[in-house]
Order: sequence, then structure tokens, then C-alpha cells
Amino acid sequence: MDRSRDEREQQAAAAAARYDETGEQRREVERQQAAGVSFPDSPEALAVRTARLLDRQAVPAAMVMEAVRAEPLAPSAAFERILGVSKELQAWSFLPRGARAARSIARISTRENGRELPTGTGFLVSPSLLLTNHHVLPDEDAARHCFVEFDAQVTVDNTPQPPARLELDPDGFFTADRRLDFALVLVAPGPGHGPPGETFGWHRLSVQLGKLVIGEPVNIIGHPMGRLKEIAVRDNALQVRLDDFIHYRTDTEPGNSGSPVFNDQWEVIALHHSGVPRTDERGRLLRRDGRVWHPGDGDDTIDWVSNEGVRISSVLKHLASLPLTPGQRALLAGMGPESGLGGPLPAAGATGAVGGPVPAATGAVAGPAAPSAPVGQASAEAAAPRATGLRARDGAFGGRRHLVFLHGRAQQGKDPGALRREWTAGLNLGLVRAGLPTVDPADVWFPFYGDRLVRALGTHESVPPATEAPAAVAPDSPTARAVYEEIIGEAAAKWYVPPETQQAAEGLSLDPAVGAVWRRLGWLAARSDLDTWAISLVFRDVAAYLDDRRIREEVLDCVLESVPDSGEMVLVSHSLGTVVGMDLITRLSPGVEVVHLTTVGSPLGMDSVYRRLLSGGPKSPEKVADWLNAWCPTDAVAIGCPLADDWADGLTDLAVVNARDRAHSIAEYLAHADVARSVGSHLVTG
Repeated sequence: MDRSRDEREQQAAAAAARYDETGEQRREVERQQAAGVSFPDSPEALAVRTARLLDRQAVPAAMVMEAVRAEPLAPSAAFERILGVSKELQAWSFLPRGARAARSIARISTRENGRELPTGTGFLVSPSLLLTNHHVLPDEDAARHCFVEFDAQVTVDNTPQPPARLELDPDGFFTADRRLDFALVLVAPGPGHGPPGETFGWHRLSVQLGKLVIGEPVNIIGHPMGRLKEIAVRDNALQVRLDDFIHYRTDTEPGNSGSPVFNDQWEVIALHHSGVPRTDERGRLLRRDGRVWHPGDGDDTIDWVSNEGVRISSVLKHLASLPLTPGQRALLAGMGPESGLGGPLPAAGATGAVGGPVPAATGAVAGPAAPSAPVGQASAEAAAPRATGLRARDGAFGGRRHLVFLHGRAQQGKDPGALRREWTAGLNLGLVRAGLPTVDPADVWFPFYGDRLVRALGTHESVPPATEAPAAVAPDSPTARAVYEEIIGEAAAKWYVPPETQQAAEGLSLDPAVGAVWRRLGWLAARSDLDTWAISLVFRDVAAYLDDRRIREEVLDCVLESVPDSGEMVLVSHSLGTVVGMDLITRLSPGVEVVHLTTVGSPLGMDSVYRRLLSGGPKSPEKVADWLNAWCPTDAVAIGCPLADDWADGLTDLAVVNARDRAHSIAEYLAHADVARSVGSHLVTG
């Protein structure tokens, strides 16, 4: 206990020194907050935080739309609006999720001279590993004399609940670091012989960006002064973020050492390790009455001005650097994929992690995934009969009006009939939700250029080896490659890609060999529900189409073979198809009038795309009477949306929330009632 107390005092002195060193930074934060800036953080940090909230559906979509649609907003202002909604209004699930988070938090006590003395708090970060402070468990021997108690708390009736006592097993696993003030130890199985996490749950730690910005609240659950479990919520906030530590306001007491620091989504952002005491010019701790504090005065007499926690990303980076046995590595892998300790991070679309140079095996981006063509299949594809587009049956929609679907990339080798049914099924789901009549697939025109595009590009789809750089998926033509890199650069800039130095500080820097292009793609994947490989292929094909006149003409000629040459057209396009569709409108027969255009998942909002259209820029086509553009905030292909800021009047933008891992799916877009209504209302005749 004496050793722990001495180290705790040293940690408090170090925290006070860091607090003094960041005084100007903290005062600048306070000045901005006094001026009405709720979240005085960088635009990059605000962007990443907002993306994480949207990706994890932590803010109700309806509230997001209401917050940002009232007036045109700059991106940073929109991010602040969304963060404000997240801070001020919590879903009902905030309380039960907090109760679930609390179950994995335990009181740590030591046996000393026949007594049992509480020393701190710890929490499970895997089924069997508990995280706390180094000054609570400085070494294996100290851990052998300690035990933990889960459920040391009161019930809903405010009566003490019998705790579950478990022993620590430092011989099975123990590691600690004094500077970062953490210890990680194995917890012995309970009476049921299973790992404690099976009973009490555990917290899945993450190295990823976007868990908190300056000004957001933090919440702490622990055992202050060894008491039954308590929680500090709401009257608190992140003040300063350092490389390895954060400073925040909240009420804590000794015994909270080792407590998890949460954001409002109950993600662990830091390990609480010390209060920050007020000090004099000689660095001596001060009491509340202004006098110098001395050992024996008691911690409750210290004038605490803030709190300090160790950033979880710093703890995880340290663990990743340790020389461990395979068995120890296996225990760390149990902390989950977002910890970065179990091998490569999963695809960004699945978790929000920054995508690295190894793309996930993925199917087509446009619609449900289909197997990519394996290496060596290109020759077989070349020999296969070329699929052709489909005409609508005579008399559909009164014979004068025509519904046309225009697909995106990665449709080669597919059955146009099956694709038409897939699109129609998505639209019909939305039409039912909108209370409108459904559509028969046979009544839809479906131009099909998938095989022709791949043949013109001279490519086939396969996931490359992990050693391949982004040049492997870039267009072969130097000019098309320049367009490809320009599109990726503009897209990344719109989503506030941080400097390489900032990514490195977060422990997320990529292998320099993959270059700036792949780093930007990784950033886009981290912000979206698409993986790095899928995004790169979409932009590659868009760049090749826009740069190579031969490819553009071949695609347009193919599409024109299966569209009506007279009457009123309702055109629905997706992804690359929205770019092709804009060019198509300039080539339609004079007898065709486009009474409605729906674009979804479109890259038309980027200058690098729209200035290369046949129309020469963002000009609403004269042939188009009505235009709806739908986009999902986590669809990286639609990163330039909303379009109204760049395109002429007459355009309506609609933000929708697609299902996770289907952000770019055409069926998902069409299933939204408002999207389907925009199409279906123009199909009703007479």
C-alpha cells in the first residue's frame, strides 16, 4: 500500500506538470467555448468523430437530417450540429448500455497483514484480461496478493448486491508499464470454470480515430475510496488531448484509479489514472486552503483542478510492440479486431478501421456482392458471348412513358435479366412503403454495358496480393491515372484527410511504400462503409471512362442500343452509371424528353468528375424536367454530395441512411420510400 501511495503521488505530480505545460492550449479552448464554439477541435477531428457516430448509428438519422437540412451549412458547421445532437439528446438505450458497461468493472483489493484493503478499479478488456493502473498493480507479486469483485454495487432498490469475488492469475499473464501507468493481468476462472467475460462481459478497445473531440462529455464508472460502484456523468468534458494522455473535467476520488473513461456511446477512450493537483511555482502540491500539501494530509485535502487519463490507443500501441509468446499473443487477440492486436484490422467498411494496403475480398460495389473473376479468367470472359441490354415490353406505362435503369461498374459476366429483377425488387419495396403501385421488371428498359466496359478497359477483377501497391489498380494510361489520383485526392480532401504526421501520431500510419494515393483511399474507407479496394475500383473506372474517348464512346454506343428513341423517359442511374447517364442525355434522340432523373450513389459532386462531362461542367441538362439526387453519408462514392452547391437550380438532394455494409447498394437506395416515390410518381399515367 505504501508503494502504491508513493507511485500515485508521483503520477499526480507528473500529471500536474503536463497540465501546466498545456496551459495555453487549454486557455485557447476556454476562449473558444466562451465565444460559443461548443467543440473547439480541428476540422479533421470533427469530421472523423461525426463519421464514427453516423457509421455506428449512434445518432438517430431523423435527428441528423433535421439538424442539418434547415439551411446551407459548411461541412464543419454541419459536423458541429450533429455532435450537438449527440451531446444533448440521448436515446433510451444510453441507460441500459451504461448498465451493461458497468458489469465488467470490478473493485480491486489487496490482502495485507490479515486485512482486505481496496486499492483501485479495473475492467475486463477481453474474456479473461483485466486492465488497471500500474500504481494499483505494479508487478506480479502485488497482483498475487490481490483479488477482484464484480457486481460490488447497489441494486435498483439501493440495497447492497452480493459481489462475485475472483482471483488474479499473474503467472498466466501480466504486463505493465510505469510511464503509461497501466497493468494488464489475467483473471482466474470463476466457479463455473469459464472466463469471467462470459458472465460479466468485456469492453472491446479500439485504436481507431473518432471516439471523442474536445468539448464532448466523458463518463467514468469506478469504486472511489473503495466504495460500492459509482458513476460520474454529464458535468464533465474533454479539455486537452496530448500524445499519450487526455485531460478532462469530472468528479473523481482515490480508488477511481484504473477506471474506464467512456464517451456517450460507452466506448472506452482512456484509462483514468490520476487527478491533476494545483501546484505552486516549485511544483509542490497545494491544499484547498492554499497551503502546501504534505503526506498525511489526506488526498481529500488536495486542490484537484482536473483529471488525467491514459489514451487507450497508446496502451494498445505499447502492447503491440511487446515481445510475447504465441500463447500470450493469443490472449491479446481476444481483445478483438479493433484493438489491432489480433492481426490485420478488418475491412474498413465492416468496422470503420483505416484500410491498409491489403484490400478485403469484395464483390461488386453496385448491389449485392458477386464473386470476383479469379486470375486467369479474363481469356474465358473474352470468349464468352456478350450479354446485351433489355428492352421493355410494348405498352408499358401507357406506351408513351419509359422507365430506364442505368447500372454502375462491376456488372460484367452477370445476367441482365437478373440485374433488372434485382433493381426492380428494391424499387418495389420502396414503392410499397410509399403507397404506390409496384413495377413489373418486364416493363423496364435495362441497357447493359458491363461486358463492353471490361473489354474496353482490358481488365479483369481479382484481389491482388498483399504486396501490390495502389498502382496495381490504377488505370494503365498515364493520363487516366492522373485523373484517378485527382479524384481520390479531391475525395479525401472533402472528408478532411489529416496530414501523415497526424495519422502517425494515432498509430495508424501506413507503409510508406503504398504512397499517398493508398493512404487517401484508406482514409476514405475509414470514413465510409466501403473497403479500400472497392473504392479504388469505382474511381479507377470513372477515371478511365472520363479520360479515354474510345472507352466513353464504346460505353455510350452500347447504352444507346437499349434505350427508347421517343417518348418520355424516367431515368434511374447509379454510381458510374450517373456519369454515363449525364453524357447519355446529350446523345438521346430529339424525340426523347427526360421527365425525371434519379441519381443515387453518385460522384457527380466532384469537380474532377463533372468538368470532364460532355456537357463541360455542372449544368443541369435542358432535357431534364425534374431531378432527385439521393446519397448516403457513409457512401464514399457519393462524397461530393449534396450536389446542389455545385449544380444549377432544379435539383433536389435527399440524404438517406443505408444499412451498414450496403452503403452503396442500389437496392438499398431504391428501397427508401422517398427515393421510390420520386420515381413512381412519374410513372403514373393518365
